Amino acid sequence: MSLSGPGDTGEAPPPPALFPAPEPDAPEPAAPVSARRRGGSSPNGSNPRDDAGRQLVFFGADTAEPTVADLAGLLAGPGEVVRMGGTARLCVRVDAAWRVHVLVAELASRGLAASWEPTEDERHAVRTSYTRVLKPLAAAWLHGPTKRPPAAFHLTGRRLRLWVAAAGTPEPPDGFLLRLGADDQECWESIGVALDAAGLAGTLLDPAAGGPAYLITGRRRLARLAELVGAPPRATPPNSWPT
Repeated sequence: MSLSGPGDTGEAPPPPALFPAPEPDAPEPAAPVSARRRGGSSPNGSNPRDDAGRQLVFFGADTAEPTVADLAGLLAGPGEVVRMGGTARLCVRVDAAWRVHVLVAELASRGLAASWEPTEDERHAVRTSYTRVLKPLAAAWLHGPTKRPPAAFHLTGRRLRLWVAAAGTPEPPDGFLLRLGADDQECWESIGVALDAAGLAGTLLDPAAGGPAYLITGRRRLARLAELVGAPPRATPPNSWPT
């Protein structure tokens, strides 16, 4: 199904219904900049430097303002970006209504209006309009028609948060799946390197094993993932977010 549709008219439909509908997320107060620069304690009283496994909290989703560059997290997963003239559009197919709510809000927080439509495979396509704001992202990730991470690609908390919101799934009893684009084989290895660098080394599962996806296991890695992506959005169902 074509991804053109309601979003191009400027009148985006409301996200699919949730029961109950989520309340808007309330912004959480950030730690004072001076405290962060001094390496002081976090708001809960702990010092991130006390535990090497917690040092990456400085790159967590709650430590920076949202930017368009964060959308690289969607491209690490199943997101796609396409160019048209001097503009670009980002779209991602998701498997649940709650993900639509979260992604529309995340895009809006970055100044991007988003729309959605149901797909023939009973999923939802979330997309932005074509905009010049996304042109640098497309230029960094597209090599001709092929999606490929830029050489300096890395994963921050906000990028991981978007990836989890779009395509993260708990894998009982003690794992978490970060799903990849089915046609993005050229990306998979580089994405794995970025996960390693973030302290989240995972196992690449091919389609025959339930992928494509990276499977994150181990108590320390799962705790780090949870810390990096922050608290679950209000729309998130129970047991659907890293904890």
